[in-house]
Amino acid sequence: MIAVISAVIAVLGAVFSAVLGHRLQAQAKSRDRRDYMSRYRDGLLWTTFDLQSRIFNILRGYQVDLRGSRGFTSGFLLAGTEQQALYVKRSTAFLFAEYLGWAEIFRRDLQFLDLGSNRANQQIMFTLNRVSRTLGDAHTAGAECFRIFRTDQRAIGEIMIDSASEPGERRCIGYATFCAQLTAEGAFSEWMQELLDHVEVAAREPDKAGDRLARIQHQLIDLIDLLDAEGRRFPSAERSRFVPAE
Repeated sequence: MIAVISAVIAVLGAVFSAVLGHRLQAQAKSRDRRDYMSRYRDGLLWTTFDLQSRIFNILRGYQVDLRGSRGFTSGFLLAGTEQQALYVKRSTAFLFAEYLGWAEIFRRDLQFLDLGSNRANQQIMFTLNRVSRTLGDAHTAGAECFRIFRTDQRAIGEIMIDSASEPGERRCIGYATFCAQLTAEGAFSEWMQELLDHVEVAAREPDKAGDRLARIQHQLIDLIDLLDAEGRRFPSAERSRFVPAE
């Protein structure tokens, strides 16, 4: 009888340990998801806001041009000083590259995590994918301008990640480092040349850029709505979707 009781206790103990272990493992995964998402959310949020803001200014500039004035790219890149033109090209290329850097960080550090039933987290990843598809879409009007194939998007994102940062603490390089590396010979400047060329084309031939940029700007606003659902960083008044003037 004692042997039977001991065996039952042992079995129950094993079952309890297994259940407890599974629960602790599930809690650890959930904590990892929260930690990674909270750690990277602000980085992606800020770069998304900055990029959509620049795109909005470019698109609004096209409308200003139609009224006979100088818009953002025409005023500074085409008719501005050499320094102003260089700033517009470099800063716009940087904002696209930084966004791609954070998108790559999310893929690298979050792809191995089960996002579980958290719909918001899933929607963030889905929206990142939508932006990627729009950037790579070959059927958009003016297909060449700001079309970046998916593998090239990842390559640009990869070289934007600070090599000194580690998984769980990754970050992108800053604008000063970006500009310094542009002036150096090597793969970095070669990869970024494509973005610089796109900015030039977008300034000189707006019809080749407007449709894709408008779609991306709307999708980036969707992403901001997910990343900052309660409007703690950017209130709704700062989330304007570009609508062409009729």
